[in-house]
Amino acid sequence: MDPYTPPVLARSTLLALWLALGPRDAASLARAARLVQDDDEPHEVSGLDPADESAARDADGPPGGVGLLLAAWGGADAVVALLPEAGRAAAVPAAVSHAAVDAGECVLVERRGRAFAAVPDVQRFGSDLEPGHLVRWDVVEVEPWQTRVLGAVGTVEDAERELRAALVTATEALDALDVASWREDAADAIARLRAPVDLGASVPAALDARRARVLSQAVRLRTIVELATRDDGGAVNLWQSDQRGAALHAVGDASRRALEAATLHLR
Repeated sequence: MDPYTPPVLARSTLLALWLALGPRDAASLARAARLVQDDDEPHEVSGLDPADESAARDADGPPGGVGLLLAAWGGADAVVALLPEAGRAAAVPAAVSHAAVDAGECVLVERRGRAFAAVPDVQRFGSDLEPGHLVRWDVVEVEPWQTRVLGAVGTVEDAERELRAALVTATEALDALDVASWREDAADAIARLRAPVDLGASVPAALDARRARVLSQAVRLRTIVELATRDDGGAVNLWQSDQRGAALHAVGDASRRALEAATLHLR
């Protein structure tokens, strides 16, 4: 069985955080682009407004790819990363709803009276031992989204309160499911969940303490849900036969909304 790898922050989550909070000099933009790309091949961008692309290149930002988005959209009037799922995509603009649900993520911005969405198209290559990813951000102009997103996602303060209750539910469910007894590779991951997740240098230094706490807690909750629902025989049987399944679904929703709320910045 492959070792369990906890979920990391989505590409869209990282991009939204750096758009809202990252410094704007060329060296910092290049560093932010590397952090968003992580182990991916250099990202590509399709559909960026020609005027925005020209201005980004003139500003001496990174020469292309996700760096163009960081240079073109940095300091936007509003930005958020959404993590939609089938049946849970009410906040996503209709023009990109299907693509965003397929990707499981997207970034929305509003700037100078116009609104845009960027959806990553991720193509995997290589082997299970040495995987690689080709990523293209497809940019589409969309309708204004702030009111709809605020209603669906809520504030980061709301998210923090919801996470406190969700964490109790999640840890109790994980203990009851006794994942470690039928998933040997999960024991270390469960032990790591007792401490906060260190986001390290992947997020901007300007990220405030509350948003950092919410992101860390939400990643912990997503890890718990992933551990408890990973398909492996006993996992499926326990999941289907125990009422805690519904509770863990609610925990997953809470962590998703929290990750979204932590990226929502309105100027």
